[in-house]
Amino acid sequence: MCAHYKGTNADGNRAAKLAREREAQKKEFDRLKKSIEDENKGGLKAMDKSFTTHSTAVEDRFKASTVGLVTAEDFKKKRRLAEMAIANEKRIRERAMAKIRKKRKKERKRALSSLSFATEGEEGEDEEEEAPVRPVGPKKKKKTKKCPFVDTSFLPDKDREDEEIRLREELKREWKTNQERMKKDKIEVTYSYWDGSGHRRVITVPKGLTILKFLERCRRELTDEFHELRGVSSENLMYIKEDVIIPHTYTFYDLIVSKARGKSGPLFHFDVHDDVRLVQDTRVEKDESHAGKIITRAYYERNKHIFPVNRWEPYDPNKKYEKYTIR
Repeated sequence: MCAHYKGTNADGNRAAKLAREREAQKKEFDRLKKSIEDENKGGLKAMDKSFTTHSTAVEDRFKASTVGLVTAEDFKKKRRLAEMAIANEKRIRERAMAKIRKKRKKERKRALSSLSFATEGEEGEDEEEEAPVRPVGPKKKKKTKKCPFVDTSFLPDKDREDEEIRLREELKREWKTNQERMKKDKIEVTYSYWDGSGHRRVITVPKGLTILKFLERCRRELTDEFHELRGVSSENLMYIKEDVIIPHTYTFYDLIVSKARGKSGPLFHFDVHDDVRLVQDTRVEKDESHAGKIITRAYYERNKHIFPVNRWEPYDPNKKYEKYTIR
């Protein structure tokens, strides 16, 4: 191996040293193995000898006990006892030898395994030294432990952030469920079909109904009495409440929740005798409030320069009316 090694003198000396150490370990391994085998053989021979001596002693005692004249029955009895003693000694010897073999086998395996691991460790070191140097990758960042006595609530925490996101989503779903339930609640809306004079009616609708669908329902109720509405679609009808024109896309729920106001008072604050700036119950539209007007777009175009049509203007949720003038 060393004859074909190409490298510096130091590397060659190190390789030769490792080869000598490996050879010495192999010799030590063979010596220890032979020593264990010799001990096993010697122990078993000694045990056999001791048991043989003991068995001979039993036989000698039998011969001594039968010296002289004895009856045939006594001779057979003593012979049977001697044979039983010899058989018993034989069983004891076999059990003891089996235990010794088992113990020696375990010791031999333990010694061999320790030597084999030592040899493999040396070979592994040689392979690591002979293998080319590989670039070392970035070490994994160890997780730092936090002091339990320091407030760390301001630090980023993935588990806490995930829990907050989960709670926000749960509250969002709960809020949406409540909104949908509230939109299904019924309210009474008093309206007046306006063609120059008022024709008051009352209709019950859900809060989530849009103004466009509300106008369609009112049109169906009015067509029996006002035949001119049969050829008019709900898109060509307008809803005026508190002197403002409510867009078709709004719902009653939107106006109630936002506490919408018109020029002459809150759009759904129904007791006009109180301060219109106070929050009141918006679930029921009462007769004494200003009834919303339903008109055709054609009527509006013809009369938009005359009172009271000239006071009406589109609803602007951002506009505030500080002074209310009711005529």
